[in-house]
Amino acid sequence: MNASSETWQLGNQAIQVSHLEKVYWPRARFTKGDLLDYYRQIAPVLLPYLKDRPVTLRMYPQGVEGTSYYLRDCPGDAPEWLRRVSYRPKTVSHPVPLPLIATAAGLLWFVNQGVIEFHLWGSRAPDLMQPDLAIFDLDAGSTASFEMVREAALKLHDTLEQAGIRGYPKTSGGGGLHIFVPLALGYTFERVRSWVKAVGNELASNYPDLIVPARGATHQGGRVTVDYAQNSLGRNTAAPYTLRAHPDHPTVSTPLTWEELDAGTITPASFSPLVILERVSRMGDLFAPVLQADQRIDELYS
Repeated sequence: MNASSETWQLGNQAIQVSHLEKVYWPRARFTKGDLLDYYRQIAPVLLPYLKDRPVTLRMYPQGVEGTSYYLRDCPGDAPEWLRRVSYRPKTVSHPVPLPLIATAAGLLWFVNQGVIEFHLWGSRAPDLMQPDLAIFDLDAGSTASFEMVREAALKLHDTLEQAGIRGYPKTSGGGGLHIFVPLALGYTFERVRSWVKAVGNELASNYPDLIVPARGATHQGGRVTVDYAQNSLGRNTAAPYTLRAHPDHPTVSTPLTWEELDAGTITPASFSPLVILERVSRMGDLFAPVLQADQRIDELYS
């Protein structure tokens, strides 16, 4: 992209995108224009995961080597056509508007403001109190390898499969893995969190050299933790296909097959935007079942 500013027609909305030449990843020479182009191409695959679901945005207005911050409230200068849902956190005395990204125009508007990462909630509007996902966040300790995370994920897969539960893996975009278990409505966050914690504790008991119960910081030591606290109101997890602000080059939170994990050939850092666009074109959306399943966990760890 050579022009520093362009107007993109996205559905019924015209979006002004600017400073396309700004370098967001200096080491990879990956520009803001490249960032916008990736999200424009991946939007049809990404948007179903954001539908009716609040997002927490990680902003990098000057690129990955500049200051970053998280944004949960919809900014006051956002266009009126962007959807919002009202939410009242315990820490404030008034409701705040949370952004709901329903269209490519909404997605690209936020990217143009400096968003690199999109993190989704575990519930959808209008009832934010009811989660429809159970999320197993497998974190590698500071001296643990991705091979250990991969092995822990396979142990989790076996445990879920024995219980008749289907989970779907993706890379975090860093050194971890996320396993999404789509649920039917009707559960509280407390119930889902206690279930994920119980499964994690069972794994830690069965494989103590590999997995440790989640207590305090989850990125320490030489084992893998299952961060069950992700299953809480207002907590968020990297969306499928979001870019992540790896300092060397952009990586993508990438849906996987269990067969790929079992084969041991996965290198998370190799999932670049170009690789993902080609991969989706060739393999389709491997996470699509997450949008359709409605599993129940009533009899498990009651």
